[in-house]
Amino acid sequence: MIKSIYKVIAVMSGTSLDGIDIIDASYIYNKGWEFEIHHSETIKYSQDWKLTLSQLVNKSLDELQRIDKSYSEYLATVILDFIKENNLETIDFIASHGHTALHQPIEGLTFQIGNQQILADILNTKVICDFRLQDVEFGGQGAPLVPIGDRLLFHNYDYCLNLGGFANISFEDHSERIAYDICPVNIVLNHYVSKLNLEYDDKGQLASKGAINEELLFKLNKLAFYDQRPPKSLGLEWVETNVFPLIESFNLQMEDVLRTFVEHVAFQISNILNKDGTDILVTGGGAYNDFLIDRIKQLSKSEIIIPKNEILEFKEALIFGLLGILKERNEVNCLKSVTGAKRDHSSGKILIPKNHV
Repeated sequence: MIKSIYKVIAVMSGTSLDGIDIIDASYIYNKGWEFEIHHSETIKYSQDWKLTLSQLVNKSLDELQRIDKSYSEYLATVILDFIKENNLETIDFIASHGHTALHQPIEGLTFQIGNQQILADILNTKVICDFRLQDVEFGGQGAPLVPIGDRLLFHNYDYCLNLGGFANISFEDHSERIAYDICPVNIVLNHYVSKLNLEYDDKGQLASKGAINEELLFKLNKLAFYDQRPPKSLGLEWVETNVFPLIESFNLQMEDVLRTFVEHVAFQISNILNKDGTDILVTGGGAYNDFLIDRIKQLSKSEIIIPKNEILEFKEALIFGLLGILKERNEVNCLKSVTGAKRDHSSGKILIPKNHV
């Protein structure tokens, strides 16, 4: 049924493995979409889950399917706890991104874990999930998925830049929404600081103490991905094949690795933002990396706008809630101009609890 107000729980797990973002939000349609986030939380992964999720690309299909079941069950317990903790009673549905296990769209392959029927059954609530699969079946990248939300919820900014596991950008160009992954960010930075038993480089302090290795920086900037035209997207597999071996071949001090990679990220992003008089909404965990933000500001001519923490941290979860609503309304939530699919479409899988059928 088409409504003007939806109450949704939205759940997001990103490639940087910093945890599960979960929000309770209202979405109101009145000549355009508005929203209000009522409750929000990031549930940190245990070391066991972090290790399991970081190694998904090395698992067989049988192993992935077993992990998929246990992760779906785990996600259900996390959502149930959130519902009880916040005394949530009226929910239209739960929108869940799941967690990306494999993403090789060129080969027609993408696999999200955490989208099994058991999720809806345990929660006893409708779940809308698995937003990538149909787009890949239509010849698209299956990513990025956030740009439709940028267009509908954050249209007053020239660019929307997310600094998560990967940096991705979204903007209007001649009435078409254009979006693509720019480069890896936290998926690389966090990988290296984890060797120091740290979750992340707080405010970029370690990176700021390092020196740029010009040869490594040159080779990073020459990776073939950066010459490809959008639509294009990145996954952990690409990083493990192209980035980690390159960095390891230099045998650098940790601070120098971080400093060089921050410069690489800032260079790739500023190449796109280098236009006077534009404003950029920056979200994602990387927005807390003051050193990285300073380097982007120094290399680009755009005004960098970092929003309040609620939007900064939960924008992607918020938009997956909207993707679920658009699927529920059978309206376009996946844009061919973004993913390269053969047509715009309404993507996602709707899971109805068994005892509701």
